Amino acid sequence: MGKVILAITMSLDGFVTGPNDSPSNPLGDHGERLFEWYRSGDTDVPMPDGLVLKVSAESADLIKQAFRETGAMVAGREMFDVADAWGGHPPFSPCFILTHHPPAEWIKPDSPFTFVTDGIESAIRQAKQAAGEKNVAISTASVMQQCLKAGLLDEIHIDLAPVLLGSGTRLFEHLGVEPIALERTQAVATPDVTHLTFRVIK
Repeated sequence: MGKVILAITMSLDGFVTGPNDSPSNPLGDHGERLFEWYRSGDTDVPMPDGLVLKVSAESADLIKQAFRETGAMVAGREMFDVADAWGGHPPFSPCFILTHHPPAEWIKPDSPFTFVTDGIESAIRQAKQAAGEKNVAISTASVMQQCLKAGLLDEIHIDLAPVLLGSGTRLFEHLGVEPIALERTQAVATPDVTHLTFRVIK
């Protein structure tokens, strides 16, 4: 059985979007600064949606490894809407969406989405079954916070961007009052981003 892993790009001051994110402004104001490292290197990494990243060789190796090792994804309805359902091609498939109101247009036999209405434990259980021996990717702050509080998150992978956004969607919020212990297992520094991996100690 694989692991449940958060993989996300974050600013140095802890934000994963800029302020005022919406379907027409998915990264928020100035949020594109988080992803300048996607086009600042000399190594091409083709993505499933046709986008080609240009990153450092070290970043390319980590991105390719993540895609090889990931078998399913869990996201929230807000990200689903902001991303406009990724045009029907989520970064990882199958993709499980936590929501109270499943969108009827995506409930069909060939849909890459499964809509989960009975909570985070159910979403993770279904995603792990679908992923088999591979990992489950968590890619939104709110879903990560639910996973962490429920004791379901195994690792945190942060791509730390060298920018201060000042406001926006903060990654580590609403976690409760008890400290959560982590063990750093990897740190890879490149000219434009620092890749950090932590194991959640349970």
